[in-house]
Amino acid sequence: MPPWRRYELQAEVLQGLAHPLRLALADQLRDGEVCVCDLAVAVGAERSNVSRHLAVMLRAGILDTRKEGLKVYYRLRTPCVLDFMRCATRTLRHDLDERTRALEEA
Repeated sequence: MPPWRRYELQAEVLQGLAHPLRLALADQLRDGEVCVCDLAVAVGAERSNVSRHLAVMLRAGILDTRKEGLKVYYRLRTPCVLDFMRCATRTLRHDLDERTRALEEA
C-alpha cells in the first residue's frame, strides 16, 4: 500500500509554496532571514498580504521566525525548497524547448 500519509504531508508543503507571491518570498529568503517590512518592499506587495502568505508558509513548515523588538524576521527552515523551484524552472525550460522544436518542424 502506498504511504499516503507521507504524500499528504508532502502535498501540504507543496501547497505552502503554490502561489507566485509565496515563491517570490521563498526566493527573497534565499540568503537568510529578512523582516516582513523588507520582504514587502522586495516583492512589491502590501505588508498585510505578505504576512498572510508568510503565515501559510509557516504553517506548512517551510519557515521559521525570530522576533526582535517589534520586527519579525523570517527564514527558510529548509533551504532545499529552493531546489524544487530550480527543478520547476528546468521543467519549464524543457517544455519550452520541446514546443519550440515542434513549431520549427511545422
